[in-house]
Amino acid sequence: MFYEPKDGHGLAKNPFNSLVVPRPIGWITTVDQAGNVNLAPYSFFNGVAYNPPTVMFSAGASRIEGTDGRKDSLRNALETGEFVHNFATWDTREAMNQTSADLGPDQDEMALAGLTPIASTLVKPPRVKESPIQFECKVVQSVELPNTKGEHLYTVVFGEVVGIHIADDLIMDNGQIDIGKLHPIARMGYQDYSEVTDDTVFTMERPGFHPYT
Repeated sequence: MFYEPKDGHGLAKNPFNSLVVPRPIGWITTVDQAGNVNLAPYSFFNGVAYNPPTVMFSAGASRIEGTDGRKDSLRNALETGEFVHNFATWDTREAMNQTSADLGPDQDEMALAGLTPIASTLVKPPRVKESPIQFECKVVQSVELPNTKGEHLYTVVFGEVVGIHIADDLIMDNGQIDIGKLHPIARMGYQDYSEVTDDTVFTMERPGFHPYT
């Protein structure tokens, strides 16, 4: 099968999201200028630079009528210049999914999902206590992507990771992260997710590779 996306795919559902997998989940906390907390998951998320560490998340248009067309996470991050990424794990999967609900700017997804906010060190948005890893981020820049339909306007937000919190029990004696204990989940296509366990991790040494320190 070959198709040009501009002409359509002819399938029951767009396969694109199922062809770029697995994807880490950006579980993004922001606050607006009135202090309202927002927490939402983004499947277009990843690390993009090593030094300084930099991540990105991409937000589409809001589906809430009466808003300015931007999702709360995007609006808040651009207006305040800050956001927090909370790591999504197997244990937090249900809460993460709950926070994907379309709610108004004054509704707190963290409270809705029964999660516990804890103060960040360098930024105003709170962290999710139940998440074992959190990145405190300062916005570096944003880029609006070209779109073919108005409702598919996407904005990519790049953030420098200025602070990293790691649960102590995840750090092994060799100084590496215990992936089995972390038990990450990842976004697949459609409504599907995947998990990472000790049984699914394998190692390959890159030729001539000198590990980062």
